This record gives sequence, structure tokens and C-alpha cells, in this order.
Amino acid sequence: MKALAIVDKFGLENLQWIERDRPEPGPNEVLVRMKAASLNHRDLEVIGGQRKLALPLIPASDAAGVVVAVGRGVESLAVGDRVMPIFVQGWLAGPQPPGDALATLGGPLDGVLVEFGSWPELGLVRVPDGLSDVEAATLPCAGVSAWNALFVCASLRPGDTVLIQGTGGVSLFALQFAKLAGARVIVTSSSDQKLDRARAMGADHGINYRHEPEWGRAARAIAGTGVDCVVEVGGSGSLEQSLIAVKNGGHVSYVGALSGTKPTFDLGELSRKSVQLRGVRVGNRESFETMCRAISLHALKPVIDAVFDFGDAIGALQRLQSGGHFGKICVSFG
Repeated sequence: MKALAIVDKFGLENLQWIERDRPEPGPNEVLVRMKAASLNHRDLEVIGGQRKLALPLIPASDAAGVVVAVGRGVESLAVGDRVMPIFVQGWLAGPQPPGDALATLGGPLDGVLVEFGSWPELGLVRVPDGLSDVEAATLPCAGVSAWNALFVCASLRPGDTVLIQGTGGVSLFALQFAKLAGARVIVTSSSDQKLDRARAMGADHGINYRHEPEWGRAARAIAGTGVDCVVEVGGSGSLEQSLIAVKNGGHVSYVGALSGTKPTFDLGELSRKSVQLRGVRVGNRESFETMCRAISLHALKPVIDAVFDFGDAIGALQRLQSGGHFGKICVSFG
């Protein structure tokens, strides 16, 4: 089978197409033929060597496919079922497992830019009704992260106000989920065009942070006494404004760090306002399945920026690296 791999040297320019033997499912394992994958910023960090991982390694973590074989003892899945692998293999429910080295796809475990993959039966979730393979491939990281940021970390309620940063995959899922829950949504972006598209999706307010560098105060004013929840994806470049925007006792769900991980500002606002700051490491299988039920019930459709053929997966990664996308960048295996 064909795979795209980091073989002996990190860097997007060093990715190589390789051949590997097709795996066979062992006891309680399921063999999946990949139909589509989607990309996350984490994939660029892995490929770029920002995470110290052993090579060779197949990158990317999010995919959807069809079951083509099952091992002895598999009961809940059968050949022909459409499935998605969960990001943290083995995290089925409850709090995050102890230890630093979690079994995450796309590093340290091999990822999904490969024609076939074999996973434990409980490491897979069924595709929600009504979604294409490409749409389903967007769910395992971006969808589950947004779901947990709002409903597990922040316990979002109807009438709450949510501040969402940008228009990448996590952010747009958060916008869609927040509106389903009856929340008011403020979106930030550096592009007026992207803000218009976010409003068309249901965002109640948009703030261009290039025109309004004190966007935290602007969001706080819109909300009155501050927003109930912030979906934080920027990190050191945005957290200060997020803490200004959030209300006393509000929640900041820290999902990503697109602008860095080392803040240089005074964190006094965190304690002064009794803000609950909580990291989001995607989520467990139980949350994934709960999210999928909501997606099916409401016929929610993920936002796709572009779809590349598997043979042009490097082009898809370059599109992600450019930063101009609105929604998810995906790969189709045909």
C-alpha cells in the first residue's frame, strides 16, 4: 500500500511517498480502507519537527473509511461499515489518561495518510448519518475539540455568549455547535470577507482584530459584563485579550496555540476574575459519539475549504501552511 511519510528528516520538503505491506487485523482489530482525511495545524508541527517523535512516521490523525476486514472477536463492526478512528487511541471515557505519551494518531502512532489502517474495534466510531467521507474525516480532532471546549469544559447553556477566534476548523465547528445550543456568538478574524461568511453561518457579531487590536474589550462590551466562554486557539498572541473579554467566573477553553505557547503578559486577570482556564486535548470516544448524535439529529454539515487528491496530499499541507483557508482542508483517496 502507498503512504506519505516522514522518513529520516523532518520538514514538509522532505516528505516521501513509500510502499508498506497492507496490515492484517489481529484479534479485536478492524482493517479500514481510507476514503478521506483532513488536516490540522498539529500535522504541520509534527512534520516540521516541533514535536520530538521517532521516525519513520506517517502523519495526520483525522480520517474516515470503510471496514474491509475484521479480526477474531470483533462484534460491533462489520465489513462495509463506515468509520472514523479516534485521536487518542484507548481513551474511551472519563478524564484524560495519566502520563505524557498518549497514544495519539499522527505521532507517536502512525497516522492516516496511508491507504489502509488497522485499529482496535473500540478505537473507531461510526460515521454520522448524512455525511460524506470527506465531511466525516473532519470530525475526529477539530469537531471533538470544539464540542469539548463548549460542552465539557464550559457547560455551555442557551443564552450564553461565546467568543470564537478565527475561521479554521475548530472555530467553525464551535460556531455551529454554539448556535445549535442557542448561544450568542462573536467571531474574530483579520478578514472582513471571512467575518461576512461567519455571519452567514449564524455568527451574531464579528470583530476584525487588525482594525480593533483591543478586541477583548470590544467583545466584553458586546456581551455587557463579558463573554461566558472563549474558544482559545491562538495561545500567547491572543490569551491576554481573551482574559479581558471573559466575564468574572467565565471559561477559557484552551484548544491550540497558533501564535505560540509562552505568554509575556501579566496573568493577574486570571485570578482577579476567577477565570476557569482549561486545556482541551481533543476528547474521548464517549464525547466523539455524543457529538456524532448531535450532528445526525441536526443534519449539521462541516465546512470544507478545499479537497485534494491523495496523490497531492503535499499540496493540501501547503494550503494549510498558507493560512488562507476557511474551514477544513481535506484529502480524498478516490
